[in-house]
Amino acid sequence: MQLENFGWNGYFAIQQHRGTPARIASASRDRFTVWSESGELQAVVSGEFRRDSSMWPAVGDWVALRPGTTVIEHIFERKTVLSRRQPGKSTQEQVLAANIDVLFIVCGLDRDFNERRIERYLVVAQQSGARPVILLNKADLNRTLPFDPDQIANRLSESTTAPVLLISAITGRGIQELNNHVAQGETAALIGSSGVGKSTLVNLLLRQSRQSTGEVREDDHRGRHTTTVRSLFIVPSGWLLIDMPGLREVQLWASSDHLDASFEDIQQLAENCRFRDCAHSGEPGCAVADSAIDSCRLESYRKLQRELDYLDRTADKRLMSETKARWKAIHKAMRHHPKNQR
Repeated sequence: MQLENFGWNGYFAIQQHRGTPARIASASRDRFTVWSESGELQAVVSGEFRRDSSMWPAVGDWVALRPGTTVIEHIFERKTVLSRRQPGKSTQEQVLAANIDVLFIVCGLDRDFNERRIERYLVVAQQSGARPVILLNKADLNRTLPFDPDQIANRLSESTTAPVLLISAITGRGIQELNNHVAQGETAALIGSSGVGKSTLVNLLLRQSRQSTGEVREDDHRGRHTTTVRSLFIVPSGWLLIDMPGLREVQLWASSDHLDASFEDIQQLAENCRFRDCAHSGEPGCAVADSAIDSCRLESYRKLQRELDYLDRTADKRLMSETKARWKAIHKAMRHHPKNQR
């Protein structure tokens, strides 16, 4: 088995490391399934790594195993990182997957369809460094949908540079075009809420039943989690795929630059605003507010901006608190050991 089959390339080859390179294919707490030239192995992190490293292995990571063992001692520098803010009140980063080249944003064309959710996922994609591709799944339901899928696809294409594909994981519509967006040796990931058809899509791409699937509820067309762990697969056409459980919430771990890159239409209009720091919320001479841009999309932009502003404020407070606590501990140690001051 060659490392190139798992996504190994020059970016990782030039990094200095000791040990045997392997890629994390799945993770369950402190147990990891890894792929190496020796095959599939079960690995754990070393005690030193657990104590000293600020990172924790994620699906898609390249790691170095201690020679002759299955003990993880090092994580290679990540090319891209797919993250979100950890659910709850904590202001911490949660890494969902690493070293992704393409992020497939999957949304079902049923009653769970939500353009605002797609906008949020696009910001996540910008933060990750991966190329976003929007997949509008369940196109086979077009005769029963309350809207025209082609109009939806065209509207999304007008507001983003990300490719928008109408697909069906049931009939296979659009799958060849999907494959064309990932080169051999590259890694793609599927992101979306439960019930959008990710597991069915994975089985279609792998040409075998590897992921369990479930029915969506009739009242709101939402599904239960059928995928419970993040897993890496090799697609027959030569690229790799990470399937992830449906996300109930995606709190952003990004910056205003990532937001602006996801709302390029608003940023182009903003260049003509009277004030450089215009917030597009009623200021005089606001070119965005005076335009014909969809009001719901503009409000979505404002909402995400407020969320990122809050993230910045809370992150700064946490950093100040940690710095203060660290210096307090240092001063306390110096008082107890005065000889160390000489």
